[in-house]
Amino acid sequence: MVLLSLLVPGLSGASAEERVSLRAVSGSPNGPDAYWPRDGNGGTNALRYNIHVTYDFRSRKLWGRTVATMRAQEALSSFHLDLLLPVSRVRVNGRAARFSKPTPHELRVVPATAIAKGTTFKVDVTYAGYPGRASYAGERNWLADGQEVVAMNQPHMAPWWFPSNDHPTDKAQFEVRVTVPRAKRVVSNGTLIDRTVNGTRATTHWRATDPMATYLAFFAAGGYAVETGRSAAGIRYYNAVSTQLPPAARSAAMAQLRRTGAVTDWLAGQFGTYPFTSTGGLVTGLDVGFALENQTRPTYGAWIYPSVVVHELAHQWFGDSVSVRRWRDIWLNEGFASYAEWAFDEAHGGTSTAARLGSTYRAWCDAPTADFWTLDLTSPGAAHIFDEPVYERGAMVLAALKKRIGTTNLRNLLRAWAAAHHDGNATVAQFEALAASYGGGQDLGGFFDAWLRDGTVPAATADNGLAGVTCPS
Repeated sequence: MVLLSLLVPGLSGASAEERVSLRAVSGSPNGPDAYWPRDGNGGTNALRYNIHVTYDFRSRKLWGRTVATMRAQEALSSFHLDLLLPVSRVRVNGRAARFSKPTPHELRVVPATAIAKGTTFKVDVTYAGYPGRASYAGERNWLADGQEVVAMNQPHMAPWWFPSNDHPTDKAQFEVRVTVPRAKRVVSNGTLIDRTVNGTRATTHWRATDPMATYLAFFAAGGYAVETGRSAAGIRYYNAVSTQLPPAARSAAMAQLRRTGAVTDWLAGQFGTYPFTSTGGLVTGLDVGFALENQTRPTYGAWIYPSVVVHELAHQWFGDSVSVRRWRDIWLNEGFASYAEWAFDEAHGGTSTAARLGSTYRAWCDAPTADFWTLDLTSPGAAHIFDEPVYERGAMVLAALKKRIGTTNLRNLLRAWAAAHHDGNATVAQFEALAASYGGGQDLGGFFDAWLRDGTVPAATADNGLAGVTCPS
């Protein structure tokens, strides 16, 4: 590529600020993902979010001020952030900036002067509103009642409570401060730094130093029973259960959370060093029909059970540390965490992964046109990223791969995968390429085609990891 320089009268004497302004462009409001094009934004890379929100339980209103430290990936005359709440003020590097909300989801910021490519800058956003009234992509994700609030959802949660580049490829460090009535506790990601009481209110400060995708950032506020400590391997844990639950349910939930340390230690033995500074979990008293792998601290409903704890903690490696490059790669999260459930069960006296593979195959093999087989696990579509095949057939892929390349090779492959993409993002194609190097020289292309994308029942052959498995007539 050859760039031609134009001679502009007077330009040679222009200031550096003026030269940047002439080259600057408007950052795109669109991110990199075809499934949700408005997730994330062009031209900036988030490095750190310093979030301070105040929440009122009676009105369910949230007031916030977030200072995002960002790096310009190109010279910018304007840029976008994702936020669903009304904004009252924006400052860039301490100077007032013009701003607008061209859509409910987008905040457009025009700094007083253009930002040079490669420059690190701070954008300071003040905002307030009612998250429970906001919606995006057909989702209403705010979870709260008059006693408790938990900011948890996937693939979207951040825009309901802080401005961000809301896509998993733009990870950042987080400082989260939440101010609520002093009788309430606040739980978030990472490490509890301090809690400051001021009259009738208290501000709790949590810090997450490991890079984190925005949808994995959460806070919960309410009445909680808390237990802290260290696992046998020395990993700190922080467990919390809502006091809204009846005493028996609260006791049962805490008993499940007490397993967190031991499960985390076991998973580290399988997949490599635990990737973060702490672990734990939170059980809410709110009516929630799913668990979520918030980084370092998954959240669960009162229905918490043993295998879901394994699943969400396995996500700390597969989903949180190693995150999807695009949402189409979701099998790398859900299939892997589901396989971890199978492997944990086998290691603790339960059904073997081979037996689970066989029984699941036999349950579905006579339905070749069922969605269970036809869904393309390399590109399931935005409406299907959480469908059963992504989880169950996704686990079968790794169980079959174990039979194909052997137990030791699969274990080494998964450890290498977690290490190679620690704190990063990855694709299905990258996993297939890495798997080939652990296959003992075998060509695994046909195996992955059969299991991930062919759209029908894999033949019960040794090449497909199904030696000894038959389909009942």
